Amino acid sequence: MDRPKVVLGVSGGIAAYKACELLRRLTESGHDVRVVPTESALRFVGAATWSALSGHPVATDVFSDVHEVPHVRIGQSADLVVVAPATADLLAKAAHGLADDLLTNTLLTARCPVVFAPAMHTEMWEHPATQQNVATLRSRGALVVEPAVGRLTGVDTGKGRFPDPVEIFDLCRRTLARGSRPADLTGRHVVVSAGGTREPLDPVRFLGNRSSGKQGYALAGTAAARGARVTLLAAHTDLPDPAGVDVVHVETAVQLREAVLKAAADADAVVMAAAVADFRPAAYATGKIKKTEGRDPEPLTLVRNPDILAELSADRPRPGQVVVGFAAETDDVLANGRAKLRRKGCDLLVVNEVGERKTFGAEENEAVVLSADGTETPVPYGPKEALADVVWDLVGNRFGALDGLG
Repeated sequence: MDRPKVVLGVSGGIAAYKACELLRRLTESGHDVRVVPTESALRFVGAATWSALSGHPVATDVFSDVHEVPHVRIGQSADLVVVAPATADLLAKAAHGLADDLLTNTLLTARCPVVFAPAMHTEMWEHPATQQNVATLRSRGALVVEPAVGRLTGVDTGKGRFPDPVEIFDLCRRTLARGSRPADLTGRHVVVSAGGTREPLDPVRFLGNRSSGKQGYALAGTAAARGARVTLLAAHTDLPDPAGVDVVHVETAVQLREAVLKAAADADAVVMAAAVADFRPAAYATGKIKKTEGRDPEPLTLVRNPDILAELSADRPRPGQVVVGFAAETDDVLANGRAKLRRKGCDLLVVNEVGERKTFGAEENEAVVLSADGTETPVPYGPKEALADVVWDLVGNRFGALDGLG
């Protein structure tokens, strides 16, 4: 079988060395990778490194191997083009159709999915010219991931950091899996909550749950691969931040509510996949609660947490917003799910059976997606990404219906 053909474009930023890890993961997972660096990129990582890791010769200009017409053939034959890192200069050239080297020529001839992973200083990323170029590329169907927040060069810190190569690889894998299907969530802003909230008892103890956050992270990563601008509200989880996603970390249900209402203000869809605590301790002990010999502990008094899903469903901050909830049940799964759907007032409710050895922390899931219109969509046991794709398909159908009404 032919191996998927990937073009790895590398532009001239300090993060170029990190692209070596991305290249390694792509080649070791069976992809045929051709590296096309810019001249500036070779100042950071030499051609010998790219050639050795990819198994292909490396060129930067259109005059090498002219008889093979590389500036046309490389893009034409690619299944995916990923530019990592993508500098502000490269994004500007791509947005305006400039073609002054092999990489920019390749971008013009590619008819496959194209992914840009920007890396630059915060001021450069936030400049109106860069933002306009990013908007232009996205409007043409390119996937421009959001840069990470963290340490930049020197002492600078902010948004513009190159995303984790492992996460970029995962995004590339998802994009390749979609094949020629369009990035149907392009232009949409979606909000996803994930993980399990923790309600503190004292400085060392909390009430929590078994949620790993994997389903919510699968929803966020899949939405990014389908072109959406994604805000991920992450409660407790040990997972790394997905590439191309704006991540807001929270701990308690009250903090999550504040983050959801803020992020949902301009969102087209909100998917509440987080396991939110129904109750929290009525009082927080500022010192560690001690045990006393011969005495039972004081009874723990709980108070109800806000019902974020019901509140959001009842008072949507923008017309046509699609709201999706999750219901983890241990018995009478569908009956309890249908009752919860009516009670919460959301558009879709993903219902699955959970338990000590079911779903939590696993890579697979099985569920039924209930709709407010009475339809039910079973999702067989399989990867959590597959369930995520079904959810976004159903959300996209609602977008289409609303667009038709407009």
